[in-house]
Amino acid sequence: MKKYVVFLFVIMLASCSNDFSEQTILESKIVVEGWIEQDDFANVLLSSSIPVTDVIDSTNVLNHVIRSAKITISDGESSEVLRVKNDKNRVPPFVYYGTTLKGEAGKIYSLKIEYLNRVVEAVTSIPKSVDIKSAEYVKRNQTDTTGYVIVKFEDPAGEKNYYQIATKIDQEEPIFVPSLYGNLDDKNFSASSVSVQINRGVLLFPKTTFIPYFTDGDLIYVKLRTQNKEALDFWNSWQNEIVNSKNPIYPSNTSLKSNIKGGIGIWSGYGQSTITVRTPPKK
Repeated sequence: MKKYVVFLFVIMLASCSNDFSEQTILESKIVVEGWIEQDDFANVLLSSSIPVTDVIDSTNVLNHVIRSAKITISDGESSEVLRVKNDKNRVPPFVYYGTTLKGEAGKIYSLKIEYLNRVVEAVTSIPKSVDIKSAEYVKRNQTDTTGYVIVKFEDPAGEKNYYQIATKIDQEEPIFVPSLYGNLDDKNFSASSVSVQINRGVLLFPKTTFIPYFTDGDLIYVKLRTQNKEALDFWNSWQNEIVNSKNPIYPSNTSLKSNIKGGIGIWSGYGQSTITVRTPPKK
């Protein structure tokens, strides 16, 4: 599989082969992207923020990774300390992960990160999942070789829900990537039956040509996540930075919403439903 420098969460800066210096950590903020989905285990990516004056390139990004922290997840009854694994489908190839505490809808999950002399904490819950009814690859013209995806689902009546739609292209993307404009608040729905057009989200860092479409020959996995208001606000602020052609690494201390106490970033629980979309063979 082709390898990429992934920045699902650009300010997070994924992982690296060695930790940054203690002095630098003390002068920067700990940046967290953590999540736990229904019926799955916790994952956390950890880094230190990059100063505005620094050059942003792949080498500097790698230097800001934190991979020797102690991370504890708890649901109030059980807890586990996450391990670090080498994921060859990622560049950088490290992620903190759980193996025993599986996400359940309605439960509250706390996150505690201990690194050097710092303690970083956050709390989240997992909303009930909402099933995808269908997802279809659509072209504007039959002669096109690119298109978008129409996702349909039923928003439960009488409930307050926030959603995120993410996609993953088989053999190209090792993770689900939030779709552009894929963060949804059900207050904007005119009916319970929802139909949403989605385009491909931003995946790569540093320099690469971004094409916001899907292509003939793609096998697309589409995920509908239910999320909390804190996660919606975070991802909307992250998206605004991308859409406005800003680099979220720079303004991370002020522009991005966060629910992390003692750091920045997001710790979120998600309900989830996934469906597969097959496109026509590439000609």
